[in-house]
Amino acid sequence: MNRIARTCVAALLQDLDDRSPAGCAIGLHIRFTTPLYMFQSYPRRWIDHYATAGLFAHDPTVRWGMANVGWVRWEELERIDGSGVLQQARNHGIMNGVTIALVAERSRTIASFARSDRDYEAEEIAALERIVADLHRATANPELLTSSDRQALRRLSDRLTH
Repeated sequence: MNRIARTCVAALLQDLDDRSPAGCAIGLHIRFTTPLYMFQSYPRRWIDHYATAGLFAHDPTVRWGMANVGWVRWEELERIDGSGVLQQARNHGIMNGVTIALVAERSRTIASFARSDRDYEAEEIAALERIVADLHRATANPELLTSSDRQALRRLSDRLTH
């Protein structure tokens, strides 16, 4: 990945962050259960609570994303949220979310986006889907990345994870 490609990835991530005022989490190129790249912009208080409480294993957005392709509004995941992860997220101001899952280039990407003011409109979800697909493609071949490219992506991850 050259400087232009890194700039493209940074611009895509910034665009997704701008479209998720209550935060987002993007796991790119998940193989088994581990993403190659993880980007989060949720509030630090939620990120810390999520990690400390071990919510990953119970998160209905992750479970849905590992089993499906497409998108789903979080309100539709309430029925599979036996641990109350979505309610805990709402208690932290993270609500009105949508999760997008895609599979391409032999890997899966799961991305969740939230806003606190209203639900996402269909056109907004379609735009999020396009951007997530572009980001997935832009980072699809890690073996072609130089060491400095991988470090740049990790710095982007660190910078977006408040």
